[in-house]
Amino acid sequence: MSIKSRPGRLHHTAYVSKDLEATRAFYEDVIGLPLVATYTEKDELFGKERVYCHCFFELADGSALAFFQFADPADQAEFGPAIPESPFIHVALNVDKATQEELEARIVAAGIEAPNTYVLEHGYCRSVYVKDPNGMILEFTHDAPDAADGDAHRRATARAELARWLGGDHRNNNTYRHDAAA
Repeated sequence: MSIKSRPGRLHHTAYVSKDLEATRAFYEDVIGLPLVATYTEKDELFGKERVYCHCFFELADGSALAFFQFADPADQAEFGPAIPESPFIHVALNVDKATQEELEARIVAAGIEAPNTYVLEHGYCRSVYVKDPNGMILEFTHDAPDAADGDAHRRATARAELARWLGGDHRNNNTYRHDAAA
């Protein structure tokens, strides 16, 4: 099948919030994403009437991070299980160097400290991680100046590299951080 088009950008991601005001304060006041829409709704959903609030925090490209909170604690428990405590489950957002520096300063000014924030140098990018009030990890990543140099090669070899790894050959291929195996 030939793919003629693909989605243009992320519209929004959605999560269930433990506390919408704490979530609003974090995303608006600390991170700087404006609250651009709040829908308060009552709907027949999944066999029951549900009452909830749905808030959208806008990114620079018009996409959003969205959060729900339910009025009924039973609905909140059903749809809002805890976000897993794993650094491998996160939302990564691209930023330029100045924005990353500004975010780091705002995170420090908000009193957010380790283990709720940390920095990783991936080689091809530098990432600042911070945990929101819901336990979700956000990554603000800034690409290294030469990261684009190998883009054509990575695109051309992506499927072969995946097949190699899935086939059991787990040699490193990140030449930015480690010596890649020959």
